[in-house]
Amino acid sequence: MEVPNRFYKEWIEDYHPELIQSAIKSVTDSDVSLKFRIADREDPAQKKIDAKIENRKSKLARKGIFLNPRYTFENFVSGPSNGVAYEAAKAVAQEPGRKYNPMFVYGGVGLGKTHLITAIGNRIVDLAPDLQVLYVSAEQFTTEVVSAFRHNKAEELKRKYRNLDVLLIDDVQYVENKDYTQEELFHTINALYERQKQIVLSSDRPPKEIRQVTDRLRSRFSMGLTADIQLPEFELRRGIIEKKAAENGIDVPPDVVDLVAHKVKTNVRDMEGCLIRLGAHSSLTGSPINVAMAKTVLRDIIQDSDKPLTVDGILKGVAEHFGLKAAELKARKRTKGIAQPRQIAMYLARELTEQSLSDIGKQMGGKDHATVIYACKQVEKRRAADENYDRMVETLRNNIKA
Repeated sequence: MEVPNRFYKEWIEDYHPELIQSAIKSVTDSDVSLKFRIADREDPAQKKIDAKIENRKSKLARKGIFLNPRYTFENFVSGPSNGVAYEAAKAVAQEPGRKYNPMFVYGGVGLGKTHLITAIGNRIVDLAPDLQVLYVSAEQFTTEVVSAFRHNKAEELKRKYRNLDVLLIDDVQYVENKDYTQEELFHTINALYERQKQIVLSSDRPPKEIRQVTDRLRSRFSMGLTADIQLPEFELRRGIIEKKAAENGIDVPPDVVDLVAHKVKTNVRDMEGCLIRLGAHSSLTGSPINVAMAKTVLRDIIQDSDKPLTVDGILKGVAEHFGLKAAELKARKRTKGIAQPRQIAMYLARELTEQSLSDIGKQMGGKDHATVIYACKQVEKRRAADENYDRMVETLRNNIKA
């Protein structure tokens, strides 16, 4: 099946790998083997980029390294919200094991953590092909640990992970509540660190908010550089959309770029999805991309972004951030792990909705307005005294608002 460009091919393979096969089977009642062919293009610059990616893909495959060859520093768009993490990642890639070790990157879903830590691996492979590099998700690492203990292959697992030059672990928050995995990860980090080998970790939250891990493992997460990736500001969102469109030959006028940048604020993948939908509609109908067409094609996204915030929505957002359930915040428990998130939820409900204090209290499990006032004062007091807490509340506020 021919697709217009590499962007379409990769998007379908990444996000909808079974969709077209299922559709064909539903019509023909037979299984098919489906491969995508990229339409031949005359753009020599794009052909050069495609060839470079294919070369890197082959090189990685020969070395048994499972890095996405597309994720490089060259196509990572940086700005104030991710600039520190970006510059630190480049420094790590230039001198692995010597600067910022371990490096811990955290941020919300779809903000570029995986892209950034994969770019580190790809740059190291390009500069020092003899180094042993491994990229693994925390979920996969956990599966390997369980399998090793079950089949008496613990020594084999240790040889695999503790003789590396560079270890990249994605979504490390997944090891919460997994005692065996935490034990093995702790000793793996120690072994690599003592040999001055580079460790890079990513998570959806900072180390101190990964609650269900041992204190000693959390301390290992924090002993190097911790860099956050925040929500992209408007100009960065514009830059990301323009770069993605240019890379993939989708002609998107500036006013449509502005429209998408205004409406899609939290997730780079959603921006890519908007481009795919606009490009596909334009290709299928032969009509140029403009604001009127974009509002029609993206109407579900635009309508969702215009919905007013609710107390329930804020409760869900805060609960998810702290790894809790919204019902727990409404309950009468007063443990520190519940009370603080509940206070933050009340504070943000007052900030982001037009509900009265009494209404907020009622929706928070039947609390009175005095409880809400007290919660808001406590949050304001701590924000003024604790810079990390203030940054966390502001990030959470922006995530929920967006």
